[in-house]
Amino acid sequence: MTAMATTERSAPPDVDLDHAVDVLRLLADRTRLAVLAMLEGREMSVSAIAEALSRPTPAVSQHLAKLRAGHLVTARRAGTTVYYSQANEHVAALVTNVLQHTEHTLYPVPPHHR
Repeated sequence: MTAMATTERSAPPDVDLDHAVDVLRLLADRTRLAVLAMLEGREMSVSAIAEALSRPTPAVSQHLAKLRAGHLVTARRAGTTVYYSQANEHVAALVTNVLQHTEHTLYPVPPHHR
């Protein structure tokens, strides 16, 4: 065994685990996960997101408010339009990893490997 394999890790602090569970709860919604996936590497307005998802703008706005409160997206105002983007590279990695993991469970050759 390597030294890494024999090293025991303790559980993260409760406060960290509680916050992580809150983040996962935010991701456990189809619309919010779709929004975060769409925002990878770009920013979009509420109306553009709503149109792409064929969802009412007020509903998308409510989802974005939850994602913003959870620090998963940031907002930038330009005149009367608010543009949203992923908060940081960790959000991008989290969304990418969960979607790619899903592809591995659903497809013999996951689309991200094609």
